Amino acid sequence: MPRYERRAEVIEALTPEQHHVTQQNGTERPGTGAYTSEFRPGIYVDIVSGEPLFASSEKYDAGCGWPSFTRPLVADHIIEHDDTSHGMRRTEVRSRHGDSHLGHVFPDGPRDRGGLRYCINSAALRFIPRDEMEAEGYGAWLDDLER
Repeated sequence: MPRYERRAEVIEALTPEQHHVTQQNGTERPGTGAYTSEFRPGIYVDIVSGEPLFASSEKYDAGCGWPSFTRPLVADHIIEHDDTSHGMRRTEVRSRHGDSHLGHVFPDGPRDRGGLRYCINSAALRFIPRDEMEAEGYGAWLDDLER
């Protein structure tokens, strides 16, 4: 099993927006993220640790301006925290191994798929297309693209 971890050299190599989002709990502007309109088969991993987070099979267009998923690929790779910033009560989601701020989860997702909407910043993710998953060490999750 690969080892997913937070490493200083990876954090130093982040773009300013990736750093702002993942390390300073920032949010990219709606509709500006690289993966908002990405619907090819593949998986989304944490930009910092590489841990698998979401499968394309769970992605949908929520019309909110950020990539949205109905559930995590590996539930144990997601940590949830209460977030009362900006005068709101929300549930923040972070990656377990990278400790990256990813976005928030809301209870307004598709009811027939569990009712959750994981609203995630593209800047916190790296997309790995299906045909590159095996070569990049993510072959174990190929079957999860067919849910």
